[in-house]
Amino acid sequence: MGDARRQVEAVWRIEGARIVASVAKMTGDLGLAEDVAQEALVEALRSWPNEGAPANPGAWLTAVAKRRGVDAWRRRSALDERYAGIAREWDEAVDAEWEPIDDDMLRLVFTACHPALSRESQVALTLRVVAGLTTEEIARMLLTSVPTVQARITRAKKTLTAAGVPFETPDPSEWTARLGAVLGVIYLVFTEGYAATAGDRWVRPDLADEAIRLGRVVSGLLPREPEALALLALMEFQRSRFAARETASGGAVLLADQDRSR
Repeated sequence: MGDARRQVEAVWRIEGARIVASVAKMTGDLGLAEDVAQEALVEALRSWPNEGAPANPGAWLTAVAKRRGVDAWRRRSALDERYAGIAREWDEAVDAEWEPIDDDMLRLVFTACHPALSRESQVALTLRVVAGLTTEEIARMLLTSVPTVQARITRAKKTLTAAGVPFETPDPSEWTARLGAVLGVIYLVFTEGYAATAGDRWVRPDLADEAIRLGRVVSGLLPREPEALALLALMEFQRSRFAARETASGGAVLLADQDRSR
């Protein structure tokens, strides 16, 4: 059971945000997407110890989460026509509409940074569902308490649900208004990669690289926004130093001792 739990946790760290984003794209409901993704993790903990991990764990978890999402719709007493149609056709990858942001992860960031939420809630929710950080890690980053972070995340989900905020690409006219929050969150994700608050490594290259990837997409969407370009340049520069900041065993190397040739 211990090995299975560690395996599930490892898969979730790598694939968790993409699973939530994929299910949220299907359901249009961020809160439901995270709930069913967690249910899929529970199912993995039950089945993997006996049956073994699947060849593609991320795809397995995504499929289970989507099925749980369909089940949740069916349990509701009144489903609107749109949800019923999606439930019947969920496994068909058909998208006839033009999407200016062709990236589920970035769409997830824009949704979590909706103006209906306070800046504090935007940051906490995005760090949780996009970066996959624990509430303890988020609390350390934001210099606040765990209960405060938990309350912000819960309140953010309820606000998005009450406001009927869909998981969709915002109109291009709304991008600039959300840009500050989006860039702030991307930088916080990178910061956790640059100086991890938990774990056995001084840095987390996976988070840093994901932040850079999102920064490149934002800069491509808004190529004349100097803040987006400046953030991307800063992240690229700091990422180039990662190899020099760690010893072979994962310990920290002070700036004065770093090998600049690396």
